[in-house]
Amino acid sequence: MYKNKSISGRNNICGIKIRELRSRMNDVSQKRLADMLQLLGLDLDKNAIQRIESGKRFVTDIELRYFAKVLNVSYEELLSEDTPEAD
Repeated sequence: MYKNKSISGRNNICGIKIRELRSRMNDVSQKRLADMLQLLGLDLDKNAIQRIESGKRFVTDIELRYFAKVLNVSYEELLSEDTPEAD
């Protein structure tokens, strides 16, 4: 049977990297990140950001492109697994 989860049971592999990149930005909370995404046209709220970062929510390819843009990285960097999975 197929499972759409990472080895650690997360529903995405980019959430850890998104959290890491967001925390490196000065004064960017989950709410602020959601606001930044909404200004670009992606309708996500703070709760969705929280679920993505914790690995509880899937991320679509469209959302991934917006995250890459607002975090000023390539989408490939968001998908890299060079950070250890923390859960």
